[in-house]
Amino acid sequence: MPTPDTSSSPSSPATTSLGQLADETPDVMTLHTQDAYRMFTGRAADSQPKAPAIPGGRRFAAVLKSIWYLSANDNPYADWILIRVYQSLVTIRAQMAQAIEVREAEFVALRRKGLSLSVLSSRSPATVVLGFRSPYGYATAEAIVEFDYHVRMVKTLVLKDRLSDADGRAAIREVGRGLRALFLEPIRWERNLLRDEMLPLSRRDYLPGADDVARQRVHAAVALFGEVPRAVFTAAEAPRHSQRRVTPTAAELRLLQQVSLNIDAQPAPSALVEGQLL
Repeated sequence: MPTPDTSSSPSSPATTSLGQLADETPDVMTLHTQDAYRMFTGRAADSQPKAPAIPGGRRFAAVLKSIWYLSANDNPYADWILIRVYQSLVTIRAQMAQAIEVREAEFVALRRKGLSLSVLSSRSPATVVLGFRSPYGYATAEAIVEFDYHVRMVKTLVLKDRLSDADGRAAIREVGRGLRALFLEPIRWERNLLRDEMLPLSRRDYLPGADDVARQRVHAAVALFGEVPRAVFTAAEAPRHSQRRVTPTAAELRLLQQVSLNIDAQPAPSALVEGQLL
């Protein structure tokens, strides 16, 4: 009896070809307030009144995507800023969640008394199509949506005499300032880390045997951003999302734990630091 030919079988690993995973439908974000929409889009620079540009969530997400890609180079500073920014984002979101919880409790208390209030919503909300290519973009979008709901809740309480005008503005401004400050933080890191001179920066630059150019990159990074924490350098503390795929050997890990991270152990500043980066 002839043996069946399974070489072209659909289940054969040799012939199975799967396409890349992709979204079946576009992801969208719905915003009801101008406050949240401006928080996402930011503001372009205006030459007439000389108003500076204000980065929004969209720019912030793009910057984090670039740094996320850079983490594939085993760059400790890319890991460090991703950790710092994500922790700050989590803190701000927790702050908003706590404020929203307090406001919602007010609605529940009023409902028990017989007064049911609804949260304001826009008659024509803005629908923003999201095309993010990194997890950090979606974390940003979720923070913007939460800010939108926070603003809606506060404005509802102002309209329905649960908050004064001044208290309402202060509640929105407090969270808004925190988000805007966060959106600014990684821009300087991206601008310098993505320079041609700094792109090759990696943990290998710290190790014995690194050449002069590698040591100059290390000096520039420490001068610009400070000494990277040891836990980040050894990857004991890692970003929530990273492109790093390096698994050091035991000997390499010992070197990472022992090598000096202090600027005093690096060469004196070179043209790379003085003329092109600082």
